Amino acid sequence: MRVGVVGGGLAGVTAALRCADAGAEVTLLEARPRLGGVAGSFRRGELDVDTGQHVFLRCCTSYRALLDRLGVVDLVTLQERLDIPVHVPGRRPARLRRSGLPAPLHLAGALLRYRPLPVADRVRLVGAALALRGVDPRTADTETFGGWLARHGQSPRAVEALWDLVGIATLNARAGDASLAPAATVFRLGLLSDTAAGDIGWARVPLGRLHDDAAARALAGAGVTVHRGAKVRSLGPVTGGWEIRTEKEDIVVEQVICAVPPAAAHRLLPEGALDLPPDWAEGLGRSPIVNVHVVYDRRVLDTPFAAGIDSPVQWVFDRTGPSGVHRVHPAPAQYVAVSLSAADDVIGEPVATIRARMLPALAALLPAAREARVLEFFVTREPEATFRPAPGTAALRPPARTRLPGLTVAGAWTDTGWPATMEGAVRSGEAAAETACGSAARERKSVPEHRFPLTRGVA
Repeated sequence: MRVGVVGGGLAGVTAALRCADAGAEVTLLEARPRLGGVAGSFRRGELDVDTGQHVFLRCCTSYRALLDRLGVVDLVTLQERLDIPVHVPGRRPARLRRSGLPAPLHLAGALLRYRPLPVADRVRLVGAALALRGVDPRTADTETFGGWLARHGQSPRAVEALWDLVGIATLNARAGDASLAPAATVFRLGLLSDTAAGDIGWARVPLGRLHDDAAARALAGAGVTVHRGAKVRSLGPVTGGWEIRTEKEDIVVEQVICAVPPAAAHRLLPEGALDLPPDWAEGLGRSPIVNVHVVYDRRVLDTPFAAGIDSPVQWVFDRTGPSGVHRVHPAPAQYVAVSLSAADDVIGEPVATIRARMLPALAALLPAAREARVLEFFVTREPEATFRPAPGTAALRPPARTRLPGLTVAGAWTDTGWPATMEGAVRSGEAAAETACGSAARERKSVPEHRFPLTRGVA
């Protein structure tokens, strides 16, 4: 069977590999010159720059299986135990570190010792966490996460200093704007259901080595034909299948998997393909992410990553090794990247304005940055990084199967049960492959835990 996959992000790569492994003849078309979508990297002079700071959790089983399929498990690391340093201006860093007790007791000690919150707020955290375990995401899309938290005794300070610390980064939305449904999924699966589920993993190399270079090798090894720089103009049914029309050629296949962002899917899909209102893509909306990249002349961050509260800095990552910064600046220069999710208030600001805000904020959080010299400063922006997970958007996320035979959709915006994460993207590719290529594309290998290099916390 001939299958055409439109889109070379994680969803498209996953779908193409699954269909090829099931015996299909697969062609993948990607408009950009690289694979990986928003989870990739590019060269800026001699630096390798990630388009965004992406992490995964131990519970991200589909994404971890994709890493195994790509042969790059040794290029990521996974915490032995969830451990998040939390920096507050003018204070000693706090720590959110789990114990080995069964969930949800594994977080009770960390929450009760969480210094950024008053003691009364810490006690109320435990009750809200237990209540969140009982939320059914399938029926929780009519309320905001912030509204639910307020009803369960969570103060504005608790939302700011704890719930949004995790929620903004995973949902790309603040609690007051996010639907309870994806928020419940994140917290239940990642933090409240299994002791080790929330342990954090990250790439020790540029993301392009995982999702572009390694993906290209795996696709070629599976016999997939990959066309980069191939912008698809339209999709249309023809006798015996579908025609994919590009700027250079037309391709006829029996099955099409459309794995592109919502706006592009809205443009490409024939009218009536999805059982959704005509303005479904606009209804999903878009939520931006901004990344601030700073190279200092010395080390300012002594952990692989840290979270910030009472600060414009949300999360900051040490990307010194993966970036190859020492090809340009001698040690002990350090490259840190600040990830700003739900960045509506930042996305349109000039670089000079962002610099004037972020450098003092980093100095307030990281004392070593106060005396450090800035060697490089630049900003990358993803205006449409994800859809906006507001209440009501669950009804606008379609399943993989469309109304038209031979046409399937994929992408983190589809109905995966997850928010717009790498795990959600991979799961959508799996569902699309099974829909297009049958049960032969279903099998998923479990990845032994010992395959993932471990780091003891973040120290």
